[in-house]
Amino acid sequence: MNAILFPGQGSQIVGMGSEFYNNFDLVKKIFNEADDKLNYKISNIILEGPEEQLRLTQNTQPAILTVSYAIFSVLKNEFNFDFKNTRFFAGHSLGEYSALVCTESLKFVDALYLLFERGKSMQEAVPLGKGKMIAVLGSKIEEINNFINEMKKKDICEIANDNAEGQTIVSGDVESIISLEKILKDNKKKFIPLNVSAPFHCSLMKSAEIKMKEKIDSVNFRKPIFDIVCNVTSKPENNPENLKKLLVDQICSTVRWRESVINMSNQKVTNFIEIGPGKVLSGMVKRTVKNINCFSINSIDDMKKTTDEFKK
Repeated sequence: MNAILFPGQGSQIVGMGSEFYNNFDLVKKIFNEADDKLNYKISNIILEGPEEQLRLTQNTQPAILTVSYAIFSVLKNEFNFDFKNTRFFAGHSLGEYSALVCTESLKFVDALYLLFERGKSMQEAVPLGKGKMIAVLGSKIEEINNFINEMKKKDICEIANDNAEGQTIVSGDVESIISLEKILKDNKKKFIPLNVSAPFHCSLMKSAEIKMKEKIDSVNFRKPIFDIVCNVTSKPENNPENLKKLLVDQICSTVRWRESVINMSNQKVTNFIEIGPGKVLSGMVKRTVKNINCFSINSIDDMKKTTDEFKK
């Protein structure tokens, strides 16, 4: 069985999707739709940059959706990929919106609007320089939770992403994260500060969650044609009202990606196909479950190789 995966923030790069844009009218149409909906040239930012514009959260989020949806549309409509053995769709953080669009639960233009608003509200939730995120490498999540509980004085310090075995992201206010860094150093644990504009997926995002509930509630969701494995629960879901609620909850909650991958693998998924910029998710999947196949599609050559593989 197959699972289709969509990346989140951090996978963006100037020029992503340009090969598809230059070769398929379908992709030009999708990029134009995005420009029209957002009332500015997101296509120029995607294709030409500058990077600091693409890195702004309110641009990054709709940009990654646009490229992921465009590549998926080429796979489906130009390469006629057969989805009959597909069991689940899943996306990492904002990638969940891509999964909803590609399973026909959410219209592309509605998802663009929601992600622009999501990016803006997340950026506005915490003043610049007040939040911080770090990647803790090589430690089990239980161990990290113990370190967090050990901290004598902390405001907000929470697990943001459980990405893979030995890769956990922690988010919170600057002082609390610095305190955690000291404990990690004392215990000889490896960590890397992340270059992000806000502390995502923690309680500091509460104001964004409140704003986004209203926006998400105003948009129509349909039952997806494939089950979505959701970040908040790491379980499959297809009820439109539940999917809405989980998108709201996702803003302050841990992205349970490692568990999602394990659960899909336990449901007989052996092929994980990542669609969109970068190859980050494939790396996470390989670190989490064994005896599986990973395919990343972010070029025409990738697409040819993958579709050929599935025709065998």
